[in-house]
Amino acid sequence: MLSGIRLTCFALMAGLGISLAQAQETAPADPGLALPVINTAPLPKYDYDRLDYGMTIGIERTPKGRIWACWVGGGDNHDAFFVLNSSDDDGKSWSKPRVVIDPHDPALDDKRRTIVGNLWTDPLGRLWLFFDQSLTHFDGRNGNWYTRCDNPDSENPVWSTPVRIWHGCSLNKPMILSDGTWLLNVSLWDEGKINPKYKEKYRELDSLRMANVFASTDQGKTWVRRGGVRYPQPQFDEHHIIERKDGTLWMTARTANGMWESVSTDKGKTWSEPRKYLEHIGSRHFMRRLQSGRILMVRHGAVTEKTKFRSKLTAYLSEDEGKTWVGGLMLDERRGISYPDGFQAPDGTIYISYDHNRDFDGEILMARFTEKDILDGKFGGRKSKPKILISKPLGLDKLPAPSDVTN
Repeated sequence: MLSGIRLTCFALMAGLGISLAQAQETAPADPGLALPVINTAPLPKYDYDRLDYGMTIGIERTPKGRIWACWVGGGDNHDAFFVLNSSDDDGKSWSKPRVVIDPHDPALDDKRRTIVGNLWTDPLGRLWLFFDQSLTHFDGRNGNWYTRCDNPDSENPVWSTPVRIWHGCSLNKPMILSDGTWLLNVSLWDEGKINPKYKEKYRELDSLRMANVFASTDQGKTWVRRGGVRYPQPQFDEHHIIERKDGTLWMTARTANGMWESVSTDKGKTWSEPRKYLEHIGSRHFMRRLQSGRILMVRHGAVTEKTKFRSKLTAYLSEDEGKTWVGGLMLDERRGISYPDGFQAPDGTIYISYDHNRDFDGEILMARFTEKDILDGKFGGRKSKPKILISKPLGLDKLPAPSDVTN
């Protein structure tokens, strides 16, 4: 069995241009800092009939129209790993899993998982996959990594060797300021989420446990922490930043007491005292500036509602920089839906992905619609369509998570 594991590892490393000897020589003593492997030949181990869970990370469009989707397999816990697939026909059909990041190693004392990240296409047409790596569900430090694909529309996409940016994780896409600076949201979770085994291990990071903002002025070659906000009753932060038309930055974040906000007048270096913005169930929301200049918000329920369940996923528009919201397009009314992420295509069509019943159905779904649909409150556009299936695990209640399979 061990020889089989070594051969598998060698094959994966060879695909990255890394020899086994090199990997052993450079392997850090700290397993939380080990170089992740980007598995671009994940079948059959990670085929749909070997998956039993589905939690969405997000979707992104690349320059020639391919849509990439990323989701979590294994569970919303220390079994988690990333799976990616793609569509070349606007979401009508989807490939089998094409890329997997599964950092689990049965030789380790603790599980090592990947559970948070995002997909983003930069202005140069390069597809970034941000992802985290932690021992246990959260070891108090975590690690925020990226791999980049410079030919994402190719028949054979090539992913770069992963680079560790900092600690923490980035659930939502970067945004670009009017001066060209790229901003990346990085959350370093609070002490209450640290595994008891690691409670005292990274005390030097306690002052940075917040919704951090990192900046790059060289198109992602380097990232530097610029500032951050510590929200009361934090719940993974999951923050978004919008640059308002007056030049200020507006951050919204998830807390245990709804959606909160903070404002920066110096490009993210300092932030106002956070305050409550809107009622909301404890779950991810989505904010993005659209081509029209309006702001898109996707959330659960009515604008001022705190739903009892993760249900009624609805899209709204703001024409006054987030002061008020208009329209209301129900993307999915059912219970057990969550975690919207998306993009706007060059033709103005909006695409939002989300998950449905992670443990029992594990479906990753997509809605396609227009700004007019939001204002009209119904799917009326030529391409508009709700509840498009991206992926569904077929191993539900049948198989252990792939991270538990060692042969």
